[in-house]
Amino acid sequence: MALALALDTALPEVTVAVRTASGEVVASDHLEGEAGVAGAALSGRPAHGRELLAAVRSCLERAGGELQDVGQVYVGIGPGGYTGLRVGVATARGIASALGLELRPVPTLTALAHGIEGELRLAVIDARRGEVFATLMRGEEELWPPFVADPRALADRVRRAGLEPRAAGDGALRYRDELAAAGATVAAPASPEHRLQGAALFAVGDSLRAVPPMAVKPLYLRDPDARPRQ
Repeated sequence: MALALALDTALPEVTVAVRTASGEVVASDHLEGEAGVAGAALSGRPAHGRELLAAVRSCLERAGGELQDVGQVYVGIGPGGYTGLRVGVATARGIASALGLELRPVPTLTALAHGIEGELRLAVIDARRGEVFATLMRGEEELWPPFVADPRALADRVRRAGLEPRAAGDGALRYRDELAAAGATVAAPASPEHRLQGAALFAVGDSLRAVPPMAVKPLYLRDPDARPRQ
């Protein structure tokens, strides 16, 4: 049995999914952080470290397989929470290395944008500190590579470009008024477009080159919240 495993810990909600060789996603989990999606975003205290491996085992069991049945590993590389990203990338590196596999690094924003409806898609993650991470896609083309910005600056960029994208992600929800005023259409709060899907990690990762595990680096876009004492 050849299974593919995908995981992402860049967001407050940890995503794990398993796909069969036929391309069917047969198991997936979304684990919410301890303080909830709004409160745990970049705190480093979500279910990342404590429950990630348990979720991996659970998904594999529901897919009818075990870790040794995994033939491909995909990992979200961010941007997102600093500590969460480190946990996810380190876990994916460890799994891939133990199995003698290369690893497929997937930009989290690109995968989030993949799940947004429409041709012009704006993925927006709440980065805290009064900032957002964002990327703009047209079809499979990356019009605006992942960047960090003040929400008002993002809205101004949308307005100045004369664009009317469909926006989703927890950042789009938090700053929906600013984005809507700039011409964007924000998906309804209950829409699954705001949630990163395991199928999207696979879809985006399939177009990317697999690399040695230790070559995979988190995409932080900015310095961590906490800094070591000098």
